[in-house]
Amino acid sequence: MFTGIIESVGKVKSMQPTGGDIRLTIESDGLDFSDVKLGDSIASNGICLTVVDFGSNHYSVDVSRETIAHTALEDLKPGHIVNLEKAMLPTTRFGGHIVAGHVDGVGVVRKLQKDARSIYIEIEIPQELAHYTATKGSITLDGISLTTNLVRDNIVSLNIIPHTAQVTNIAQHWLVGDKVNVEVDIVARYLERLLTKSQTDSKTAHNTPSNITETFLADNGFMR
Repeated sequence: MFTGIIESVGKVKSMQPTGGDIRLTIESDGLDFSDVKLGDSIASNGICLTVVDFGSNHYSVDVSRETIAHTALEDLKPGHIVNLEKAMLPTTRFGGHIVAGHVDGVGVVRKLQKDARSIYIEIEIPQELAHYTATKGSITLDGISLTTNLVRDNIVSLNIIPHTAQVTNIAQHWLVGDKVNVEVDIVARYLERLLTKSQTDSKTAHNTPSNITETFLADNGFMR
């Protein structure tokens, strides 16, 4: 589990094909590796990945074909800047929102321009994810917890303050046409699941023939 508050940025050191998968190695001089151990989770551009090797300023993860197919990871190249966040602790300050590190889809930067001291950005997200977003709601882009300005159909607009731009890959990397990893608010997903299941159960109960017949009532003493 993560908060979407980026701890540091890293740089892609290598992407090595390994039997159809990828061994991804990221180096960072800003991330604290003192408490990292094998099997830990580190969100890399918003993707929850498991550490399989690490050193004093780098770590390696194995990325499956499933993850490659459903994220913007395949567009990364050695030297690309990525956002990093270690899994949260029970004592961690909860500064963002609940982020699972499970990417829901890939968005595209459609507009990026200066707006006073901030950066105004419009992201086109997959149409099937649009109903999980809301104006002034939360969304995760490349692992960054952000608040939406406005949602129009499947276009999400945001303003990025100078601090966020500087401590993430936005100022250094994002350009119009770039792909970004999108994770919608997990609360919206669970609410949809609860409502859908409730409606399905209600319809099933309504359409299921009743086992209570006149014979059943007579046999159990309800009729004479």
